[in-house]
Amino acid sequence: VQLQASGGGAVQAGGSLRLSCVGSGRTFSPDFMGWFRQAPGKEREFVARVFWSGGTRTYYADSVEGRFTISRDKAKNTVFLQMSNLRPEDTAVYYCAARRTSHNGWPYWGQGTQVTVSS
Repeated sequence: VQLQASGGGAVQAGGSLRLSCVGSGRTFSPDFMGWFRQAPGKEREFVARVFWSGGTRTYYADSVEGRFTISRDKAKNTVFLQMSNLRPEDTAVYYCAARRTSHNGWPYWGQGTQVTVSS
């Protein structure tokens, strides 16, 4: 399984960005896809996840609820993170990840894409 994230960049506070993550590989068949982020000097934290293999249930960290939207396009093996009303504290490297229900944690990770929000 390979994950390729893109779409990061630099924006001013209040702006928007959309991240994309394309999955590939012969065994790409996740149950969940998610986004995480890691700010300088901080641990990686959960941002959002979407159910992949069935419905479209989503779940968000409290810090992004109402501002970020995770979605997926199964035909293109792609998960998106639409980020709106960005804040300086959203500055981080954003990673996409995939897992199956049977996995303990998230075993598959993309390479990360930088998001920088200036005040």
